[in-house]
Amino acid sequence: MTTGLAALVVALTVATVLGVAKRRYDGRFRDAGPSPRADASAPAPPADGVVEVLTAADVGDELGERATLVQFSSAFCAPCRATRALLRDVAGKEQGVAYVEVDAESQLDLVRRLRIMRTPTVFVLDADGKVVVRASGQPRRPDVLAALLRATGQRVT
Repeated sequence: MTTGLAALVVALTVATVLGVAKRRYDGRFRDAGPSPRADASAPAPPADGVVEVLTAADVGDELGERATLVQFSSAFCAPCRATRALLRDVAGKEQGVAYVEVDAESQLDLVRRLRIMRTPTVFVLDADGKVVVRASGQPRRPDVLAALLRATGQRVT
C-alpha cells in the first residue's frame, strides 16, 4: 500500500509540474530574430543566424501594409479555431494588419523550413515580411497586441 501511495504522489507531482510548465509557455510569443525597430547600425543576430522573411507567395495571400498575423493550422486542431477567431478579430480592428491562415498539412516544405512542431503556430511579420515573433499554442489577446506593437512600433487596440 505504501508503494502504491508513493507512486501516486510521484505521478501527481510530475503531472502538476508538466501542467504548470505547459501553461506557462503555451501560446507565448518568443523572439524570432532581431527586432525590426532595433538600431539598424548594430542589429542583434538571432540565435541561429537566420532572419526568416515570408512573402505573399510563401503564405498564399497578401501581406499587411503594417503587419501580418500568420497562423499555421491543421484540420483536427481544436485550439486553432479559437486562435483563428482571435487573430481575425485583431486584424479586423487594425488598419494595415492582415490575417493569413496556412494549412500546415498542405505546406509541409514551409512547415519544415520554419521548424513548426505543432499547431496552432502563429508568426507576427513586420511590413517587410520579417518574422518578428512566433508562438506555439493558442496565444492570448494581450500577447498578440504586444507582438503587433513590436512589429509595427505603434500601439494597437
